[in-house]
Amino acid sequence: MTDRFSNTANSYMGGAKQTLGNAIGNSTMAAEGAAKKAQADAAQATADAKTHAEGLRHSIGGNVQKTVGSLVGNSKMEAEGHANIARGEVKRNV
Repeated sequence: MTDRFSNTANSYMGGAKQTLGNAIGNSTMAAEGAAKKAQADAAQATADAKTHAEGLRHSIGGNVQKTVGSLVGNSKMEAEGHANIARGEVKRNV
């Protein structure tokens, strides 16, 4: 969550610097702001993709656990599978 906060803050600061640079006619400042915003947005997209992949891994693993637990009559394994599916869904939707 810290990276998400940092990326969001850097994106806003870069956008503000870009806007200010444009407003006062300072193209260097505007370009620096645009670059900072683009870098932060790219870092956030990477972090989002990683979180989504982790969620997908939990969902797939949970489905396997649930199915195997059900087939072998292991209710604890089946419940853990349900929990991992839910954990995966939360990670993918964050």
